Amino acid sequence: MSEEVETLDEGIDIEELGKRYETKGFFSRLITMMSGLGKPHNTREYKEARIEMQRLMAPLIAIIAVVLFVVILIVVTAISGKSSKTIEVTVATAEEVEEAPEEQEQEEPPDEPPSEPPPMEDVEIQIDNPTPGPVSNLAPIAAPPATQVSVKPATQDTVAFVNSPVKMKSMVGSRTPGSIGVATRGGAMYGDQETERAVYKALRWLKKTQVKDGDQKGSWEAAPNCHYKSRAACTGLALLTFLAHGETPKSKEFGETVKNAIEWITTHQKQTKGGTWTIDGAGAEEYGFLISTYALCEAYGMTKNPNVKEAALHGLTRMVKNQSPTGGWNYGLKSEAAEPDDISYGGWCIQAIKAGKLAGIHVDGMEECIAKAINCLRTRNANKRTGFAYRPGKRYYEAYAGLAGVGCLAMQLLGYGKDQKVRDALEVMKGWRPNFDVGDAGPFTHEHPKGHWHSPQYYYYYASQCKFQAGMAEGASAADKEAWAEWNKAMKAFYPNQMKADGTIPGPDGKPRECAYWQNNDRHSARPVMDTCLAALQLMVYYRYLPQATLKAKEEKSDGAAAATDKGDVSVDVDI
Repeated sequence: MSEEVETLDEGIDIEELGKRYETKGFFSRLITMMSGLGKPHNTREYKEARIEMQRLMAPLIAIIAVVLFVVILIVVTAISGKSSKTIEVTVATAEEVEEAPEEQEQEEPPDEPPSEPPPMEDVEIQIDNPTPGPVSNLAPIAAPPATQVSVKPATQDTVAFVNSPVKMKSMVGSRTPGSIGVATRGGAMYGDQETERAVYKALRWLKKTQVKDGDQKGSWEAAPNCHYKSRAACTGLALLTFLAHGETPKSKEFGETVKNAIEWITTHQKQTKGGTWTIDGAGAEEYGFLISTYALCEAYGMTKNPNVKEAALHGLTRMVKNQSPTGGWNYGLKSEAAEPDDISYGGWCIQAIKAGKLAGIHVDGMEECIAKAINCLRTRNANKRTGFAYRPGKRYYEAYAGLAGVGCLAMQLLGYGKDQKVRDALEVMKGWRPNFDVGDAGPFTHEHPKGHWHSPQYYYYYASQCKFQAGMAEGASAADKEAWAEWNKAMKAFYPNQMKADGTIPGPDGKPRECAYWQNNDRHSARPVMDTCLAALQLMVYYRYLPQATLKAKEEKSDGAAAATDKGDVSVDVDI
């Protein structure tokens, strides 16, 4: 038996026999198969290759299917991503792209209002209750992105495609034609065709009087005999007026006017040798710098133009850094002053900072700045007799009740609409009625020196917003509703009939359209531009800002806690 085994072993190559029974990997088997298929068909290698091919068929199909699926997925994703990008970040100029349907200009009211309001078209909002209700019931429109659309340089007529010209959180109204139509449908609490007709006359007058050429192209200037003649303030107010009506650089009728105004502000903003940002024509106190920065913040919120953001950032940064230690602001943005915390001056800072934050422009220290400003309003400027005083100190508490609306509006927009300080200010303004007479202090509830009542429209610009915020807020008291209804009735009857005609200007259809303006009888304001803008903004109060009702709005998680720093400060939570 052993001899047979030895004989067998002598006739067979043991190493070759081992290779036959060796377990091969997938790729080794694949190589053997490919090699064997190239042999003659009557050979053992070819027959083994055929058998191996049958065995490997299933794994091969599985691998090929996975590879094809991955390739198809990559191709589809690439095509889809390219299409999505085109939709989301497309920008256009007024000359290159037709106006989006939802941002088309509101149709001009007829010369003679019909007995029945015409059916409204292109309404951008939905009303849950078909019967007239408070503005706060209107469904909000999606907000534009808070982030910058592009980091590349852009011309001033570049506008991002957003669903609504303005919808920053829940505070700013939707300034679309449909929304304006709803807010001016008539009734005791709303505007009507006459108020909108007056607004159009004012906008066309501003378009007509804007500087058309030269270095000052795009700006507005005050009358020569005015005490206050800040070109930057006039231009900032005019731009705010167009923005309040939802006009952007791509608007059909007023796009060029808005573009030129933005262009003037951004190109005339400059940096001094000491590194401080300011603007030409700001005025001695630099009110013009504050107002033009405010306008830039709203313009960025509506266009997302990166150049506008950069210019607004310069202004906001200076305001935040130069706040007084006690929380207010002083002339020339000087942090230290003998008589600090001028509420008239600080009011524009607060409006600018609020608009910048809502538009998504971040400045280091902004939250702390807001907290200090609220504390200053509540503990230094507030006074039961005057509402909010011009400056802290007894002699200011005895007069200057005209500025009650400044602090009142600031508190309302920052989420403190039910604060007792706001209630005191509303009581001070309770008997006010619109007028243009300098010497007439109006039907005050408190005695007020006539000599200090020198800028009626300046005071009423704030008063209109304060009364609207209180009377139209969800859950408003009967007294606040009545106060707003009475003021609104007087405002609608007064302003449209006080305009001064100033010829015509071609409308979007080429036909002549009326131009008109307002003017106070005082020399303090930058008349007639300032008076016209402030009066027009009052007639747009219905849709410029939504009413606020909360006592304390919750702070955004990303902002961190806003801590007050001065002794005795009031700790607040802010979400603007």
